[in-house]
Amino acid sequence: MSDILRRGRLSSTPDEDMINFTSSMSADKWIFEADILVDMAHTVMLHEQGIIKKEDCSNILTGLLKIREEGIEKLDHSYEDIHISLESRLIDIVGEDTGGRMHSGRSRNDEVATCIRIRLRDELLSLMEELLELRKALLGRASENTETLMPGFTHLQHAQPTTFAHHLVAHSDAIGRDIERIVSAFSRVNKCPLGSAAFASTGFDLNRERTRTLLGFDDMLGNSMDAVSTRDFLIESASSMSNIMVNLSKMAEEIIIWSSSEFSFVELDDMYASTSSIMPQKKNPDSAELVRGKAGTVIGSLMALLSLCKALPLSYNRDLQEATPNMWRAVETTRSAVRITKGMIATMKVNTESMAEKSVLGFTTATEIADTMVRAGGIPFRTAHQIVGVLARGDGNPTLEEIDAVAKDVIGETLNGRGLTAEMVKEALDPVLNVSRRNITGGPAPTEMERAIKARMEELESTKAEISVLNKGIEDSLKVLYSVVEDYTGTKA
Repeated sequence: MSDILRRGRLSSTPDEDMINFTSSMSADKWIFEADILVDMAHTVMLHEQGIIKKEDCSNILTGLLKIREEGIEKLDHSYEDIHISLESRLIDIVGEDTGGRMHSGRSRNDEVATCIRIRLRDELLSLMEELLELRKALLGRASENTETLMPGFTHLQHAQPTTFAHHLVAHSDAIGRDIERIVSAFSRVNKCPLGSAAFASTGFDLNRERTRTLLGFDDMLGNSMDAVSTRDFLIESASSMSNIMVNLSKMAEEIIIWSSSEFSFVELDDMYASTSSIMPQKKNPDSAELVRGKAGTVIGSLMALLSLCKALPLSYNRDLQEATPNMWRAVETTRSAVRITKGMIATMKVNTESMAEKSVLGFTTATEIADTMVRAGGIPFRTAHQIVGVLARGDGNPTLEEIDAVAKDVIGETLNGRGLTAEMVKEALDPVLNVSRRNITGGPAPTEMERAIKARMEELESTKAEISVLNKGIEDSLKVLYSVVEDYTGTKA
């Protein structure tokens, strides 16, 4: 059969190089199932609006079910995109007098925009669920380590004692915000452009509300020109995924550092490690390194999307064909990185002894010593900061006598004379007491961490229920669509 798209206006056939250059078939495999759904909903609506006959509607729907059963492999990949290839296959099955009616009142512009949104919303829902599992793993490991001492860091230098739970909950909170961003992006992805045609809508009496509800969209895009040309929903989704990958990369970086002999805080499960081709003793944190590296892939996809869209005049331009491969690359990479990170966190061995031993290296209790001087001696914090700064030149384990010697130089009197005792100094140098005193909201004290973990687990369950509602809304709509198709065809959709 001749090319159903080119045969009227264009007389020459593109050569193989031109076909390969213009084809989107390699990326269109992502939207094959979505394209079938869009065709079904549009066809049903065309009959309900009296635009095509019931017999034609039934035959088209039967043909679409057959194409879905055959799979994308059966389609002719010499066409420039899946939409024309699918329509051509339908015409092969039911004839042009029937199959040629399916495209009434529609353009590839609104068709592809709808297909992309359907596939992307499914990917976002799956990503939400995978992020929930990662957050659950972080909180689960945190609940096991509320009393596990470790050094906290600023500038990658030992700063103050904290707990492993405190550290993990920090990452959990970042992932929680990532989930919120994806949920928010979903609300703008799940809007229906179908019925906008090329950009100026159509003279056919379409019922856009009907196709919107059959396809499970929450709303429709109100301006037909905007509906077919905007890809801001791709940029927003890729931006949210870039943020996820930055957060995962930070976790991966810490896992890599912590796995080294210099730190020896954690050891990855063998499933997530590799060895050297020449050094048999090596256990390399390759999975974490790849998560860190793949962050660049997703960020690159976002930059490509921004560059593609930055100077396009309204409405549709073929440049947009290059947008979707970058979106699918970002989706695939982000989802796999989330799953791998969850696996690493859930299975890694925590070396609590090494963490505790290093929790006091580098005079990490210095801040508590200064705070104690303020509370006991009534001196300004900045003065206490100066005294402790001088003491930090020593071994990081000052006695009351050493403190008083420095205090006499700085303020002209001893702090012992102002109420500071040796017992207070001893307590201030104890990392366990350092942590337990920090029991305000957000602090690392075990009691506060237990409260925080419980609250976040409850938040996690609430978010899970919210995602379930989003999933159910789409599933219920598609059940209606399948039921209608079954009524027309007598075949289970």
